[in-house]
Amino acid sequence: MSLHIACLCAAWCRTCEAYDQVFRAACAELPQQDLHIHWIDIEDQAELIGDLDIETFPTLLIADERQVRFAGPLTPQPETLKRMLRAQTEGPGTPAAGLDPAYEELARRLRARA
Repeated sequence: MSLHIACLCAAWCRTCEAYDQVFRAACAELPQQDLHIHWIDIEDQAELIGDLDIETFPTLLIADERQVRFAGPLTPQPETLKRMLRAQTEGPGTPAAGLDPAYEELARRLRARA
């Protein structure tokens, strides 16, 4: 099953700047089969983001072919990210509850790009 992992950040955000390496290293530890990693600058790729309003950085989106598994801000510690990725990539996954529909739209756009 195809899985999309997207980190939504902004170039001006110093937390995001430092988090880029953490994000890429954590994703590199995952099984790479059918894995799509996206680093998305919300200003440079505004057309991709659409109506989604990101207020906290970094924000993570994890979606499979059918559903968004997780969407929301994540504290920028490496171990927190690794735990989240393991939890969301092992097994069939469950849909994220109470989700802003704009996250679903972003997931649809990411699937279409793959």
